[in-house]
Amino acid sequence: MRGYPVGHVPYLRNPSLCCKCEVETGAHARARSCPAFRLCSNGFTVTEPLQLPALHASHAGTWLREGSGQTRGVSKGDAVMAAADTPLLMVNAPLVATRLGYPDLSGLDLLELYAFVRPAKFCVPTAKGLAEAVGLPPPESDADTPAMLQRAAARLMETCRSDDWAEREGAWSTLQSLTRLRWPWAPLLREHVRKPERAEKWLFSRLPEWEEAPERPQPRQIKLSGDEVTAQLDHLTGEGSERREGQRHFASEAASIFAPREKRSAPHLLLAQAGTGIGKTLGYLAPASLWSHAAGGTVWVSTFTKNLQRQLRQESGRAWPARRSDGSRPVVVRKGRENYLCLLNLEDALQGGFAGRPAILAQLVARWAAYSADGDMIGGDLPGWLGTLFRKRGIAALTDQRGECIYAGCPHYRKCFIERSVRSAAQADLVIANHALVMINAARARDAASVPRRIVFDEGHHVFDAADSTFAAALTGRETIELRRWILGPERKNRGRRRGLAARLADVSSYDEAGGAAIEAAIEAARVLPSDGWLERMAEGLPDGPVEALLYQVRAATYARDESGGQEAGYGIETEAAQLPGELVEAAGHSLSALNEIRMPLVKLAGRLEAVMEAAPDWLDAQGRARIEGARHSLAWRIDLLAAWIALLDRLGGPVDERFVDWLMVERNDSREFDTGIQRRWLDPMEPFARTVLDTAHGVMLTSATLADRHEDGPDWEGAIAKSGAAHTDAKPLLVNAESPFDYANRAEVLIVTDIKRGDLAGLAGAYARIIEKSGGGVLGLFTAIRRLRAVHGRIADRLAREGLPLYAQHVDPIDTGTLTDIFRDDPAASLLGTDALRDGVDVPGESLRCVVMEQVPWPRPTILHRARRSAAAASGSTGQAFDDAIIRARLAQAFGRLIRSKDDRGHFIVLSPAFPSRLKSVFPVGTPIIRLTLDEALARLSGAQDGTDASVETDVREDENSGAFET
Repeated sequence: MRGYPVGHVPYLRNPSLCCKCEVETGAHARARSCPAFRLCSNGFTVTEPLQLPALHASHAGTWLREGSGQTRGVSKGDAVMAAADTPLLMVNAPLVATRLGYPDLSGLDLLELYAFVRPAKFCVPTAKGLAEAVGLPPPESDADTPAMLQRAAARLMETCRSDDWAEREGAWSTLQSLTRLRWPWAPLLREHVRKPERAEKWLFSRLPEWEEAPERPQPRQIKLSGDEVTAQLDHLTGEGSERREGQRHFASEAASIFAPREKRSAPHLLLAQAGTGIGKTLGYLAPASLWSHAAGGTVWVSTFTKNLQRQLRQESGRAWPARRSDGSRPVVVRKGRENYLCLLNLEDALQGGFAGRPAILAQLVARWAAYSADGDMIGGDLPGWLGTLFRKRGIAALTDQRGECIYAGCPHYRKCFIERSVRSAAQADLVIANHALVMINAARARDAASVPRRIVFDEGHHVFDAADSTFAAALTGRETIELRRWILGPERKNRGRRRGLAARLADVSSYDEAGGAAIEAAIEAARVLPSDGWLERMAEGLPDGPVEALLYQVRAATYARDESGGQEAGYGIETEAAQLPGELVEAAGHSLSALNEIRMPLVKLAGRLEAVMEAAPDWLDAQGRARIEGARHSLAWRIDLLAAWIALLDRLGGPVDERFVDWLMVERNDSREFDTGIQRRWLDPMEPFARTVLDTAHGVMLTSATLADRHEDGPDWEGAIAKSGAAHTDAKPLLVNAESPFDYANRAEVLIVTDIKRGDLAGLAGAYARIIEKSGGGVLGLFTAIRRLRAVHGRIADRLAREGLPLYAQHVDPIDTGTLTDIFRDDPAASLLGTDALRDGVDVPGESLRCVVMEQVPWPRPTILHRARRSAAAASGSTGQAFDDAIIRARLAQAFGRLIRSKDDRGHFIVLSPAFPSRLKSVFPVGTPIIRLTLDEALARLSGAQDGTDASVETDVREDENSGAFET
């Protein structure tokens, strides 16, 4: 009898074999021990397909299998008519609808069934991924997929009958609710999910409560030795692992940020460039784990992408146990409040706040919440594809939206996922977070213990961009309407449980007369802020109130100065806030006064809340104190927001503040306006970053494979230091460079294709198609414009699908970016097109990614902010070209970094641009071949890579110092 590793499912070509263990029917001696389900009459195990029609659609065609068992190719029209007649089995109904061009398609989506049966379990949302998730062999072709869907549906429903179904608790109650909501799967599941002997507990009574813990004592002041750090690194990498000198040097230098700080506002600052393959994660986790254990302190590791957060969570298991002896977690992932499920929002949705399809989503989310590790809905254990199955923004409505949280006033406060995360982080040895949250925590932490003191910024090349967004100010229609809702609460027919100031602080206003008066004054003043329907009033020229009048003038001025000539219809437009018309300046003055009228009572209310806390009345219990503390925290945020708006308006039409860049904008998407307002950014956002983060920290490390630009004479540390904030502190950064150990000279090539003309969409699409065909898939295509991405995808997707090469794309397929990456990683024949989000942070080692193709040189977009910073760079002694080149080189380095992720990877990096400047060549690792050639010659080299031979080119075009192969 053949044996297979646990979790391995052999590919079946012989239908007479057992569907799980591939044993011939006559030789199956241990039928009852087989993991598959039903015993057939011959005594071996099989899974009987569900006798319902199944539909599969791809760019290659459409296939329909009748319940009787016949599969046939059908036209899109016939498929739509079949789906209208009877519910069809399918995988990822929105994607099938896109393939068929019929957005109203519905049916029996197996992903919804999987979410019910296996909540909080991962599954790639494709036919292949579903087959592997339920233990079936993947379909060999598109035509085989409908039959597999029938077997997968049967297997999932049989799981519900199994005595060892791990997720049985709560299923019967949820199914009753889904039956009332007419979920298509409910009638089919009714006979498989048995009623429990005892009534099941409601979700909100099943979730555990978090417990308060004493404040962690101040960490001990210690200094780590080099020998201690390398010994810890050896322990983490494991006995017999490869000894990497670059990693050992990196780890020893990383220990410097944990030394006692010698001067106030002067943290130990380390800038560490670590090439791909150095092992930087364990390199900094070694001293971090050593220090946290010896000193009893908390280390924050900050990332820019969720993918790296997942990787860190896994790698940290080498240094810390999953739980301490007291049950607490030494490693905690912290995210912004908007990432977590809000239990009060979920309760509202379950009790009638959602209707129709969103109500079904709420029930499936409730199933997930009962089994989730941490309630993280964005990048956690909630399948990223679940929300995309439901067309409305149901997932966002179930998270903690800005201004909604009522803290201790919530009946689920003691079970809140967010509060559990905050409290767990305060006791953790390692907190994994993102750059924005670290900055916000440093600026607005509820208590000193929550302020990050020792921080590792991994993906440190993004710290500048994160600071740019975090410390920005935006006076827009969407922002002002949010403030109105926070102060006033629900108005007229608005549904939901959002509570205004009067409702959440009713007891304070009745106890403290001055506080009550401040609340009433704030509510009255806030009525001048934009309300529902403000966009329609803008378009009609009928603004209501001083702030809407300002936004109307901003919109008019922006359109009046638009120079795109309609070519940018559907995209946002902007204009600088200079030489403004008198009507706009006058409207700004009226708005400034209105905003001051809101801010003053809020400041007074903050003072009254502080007085109530200091002289607490007898009725103010611990829960009441927590609620008021939460209100004070939210209040301080809004007061600061109003102050930033007032400062912004105060400068309009007056002297320019050289520290800031201001502009007017109208945000549009697909020809639909969705926001208007005034933006303000710091010219150098590292100034507030240094004041907020660095000054309060004791040790900070910025590390990345692309932290510093790479020149022919080494890293550009001057540019890296400028983007670290060091210039605004007394800190003197330590600089470390650890080169990648990978053999780029023999495992990678950079191909500059010279015969694809700019603007030739047909030629661009043809080039992508031929490259993908020659590579056999495994191509990551990166675009600088969504329009070109969509145009190329539309021209080549069907052609490639007929060759068995599926093509997926951001901004085309109704799938989130993380799930698209999962699909791409799971199928070596697939290719993926995307924009900025895929250029950085995508980790796809192995055969699934063999070629990266950029449609052109990634020139920076000439925005007002870019122009201002370019001018500032020129004024400081640099040049505008050098400023642009630094941006381009960083983007090229990040894109090239997607290609080689392990020592066994190999591949090609292709730029479809004849205008690739020679001055950019040093951005690629030393020794990497850089070849200028035609598309046909590039395809020949790809062909040589596929068959193991070296394709020839007409001349030796490897660049050297004297080569004229490139034109500047």
